[in-house]
Amino acid sequence: MVGRTIKTSMNGLVAAVQLLTRIPLPIQVPFDPPTLAASMISFPLAGLLIGLLTSGASSLLYQLDMPMLAAAITLGWWIALTGGLHLDGWMDTADGVLSGRPREQMLEIMKDSRVGAMGVIAAFVLLLIKFAALYTLFERAASPAVWMLLAIGPVWSRWWMTAAIKLWPNAREGGMGAMFRAARTRHVGGSLITAVVVSAILLYFSELDSDKAILSLVVIAASAALIGIVFAVWLNRKLGGLTGDTYGAMNEAAEAACLVAVCVVVKLWLM
Repeated sequence: MVGRTIKTSMNGLVAAVQLLTRIPLPIQVPFDPPTLAASMISFPLAGLLIGLLTSGASSLLYQLDMPMLAAAITLGWWIALTGGLHLDGWMDTADGVLSGRPREQMLEIMKDSRVGAMGVIAAFVLLLIKFAALYTLFERAASPAVWMLLAIGPVWSRWWMTAAIKLWPNAREGGMGAMFRAARTRHVGGSLITAVVVSAILLYFSELDSDKAILSLVVIAASAALIGIVFAVWLNRKLGGLTGDTYGAMNEAAEAACLVAVCVVVKLWLM
């Protein structure tokens, strides 16, 4: 029994990294409902991997003393780590829900691999916000703690995906969203615990004092949850549920919200 639990957990970790990133893992695991449900506990760990690789690159680029160039390169690297998977979901969702069409047609538009005008506009706005926030951080990075805070955002945006998967119904029978039908409340709870533990470790190494560290965590996590709830409620009303594309879209929105929250925290604590 213990051996089976460990194997399922490890398969879930591998599945989470392979699903949410483009970081190569030469291991094959089944992408079936039980494995995907178990992978939800490791979503924050996949976010941690993305966050550490992004913040590590940022700390090196900071040495160039060219904030605008560093922000552009960091943003490109960040997108490359996921292969643009969530950005694609953001654009598809924008094309569908902003089309002004009936629900069924919205879902059909979202399935179309071609990107429309609303998707391009939405992507531009999102990337502009992320670029501006990164540029702000490169200008304000007076402490190594900035890069630890930056790494926390992807952890909580991926946690929100697990909450959305469980709390809202699927908008269509098939698709990626339906593959998580085995998800249970314990998986979301496990994901939350993982996110809290990972964030606490990152904040420990940030060397912020305990009060600032706790408040930073609350602000960043609350930003992901708040923007996630707003998007989930809106998308559920539009589509009658959520899809794989909308999970990716909410991740992008929550990630951007966390990035802005980091800018606020840095201004309050480190300037």
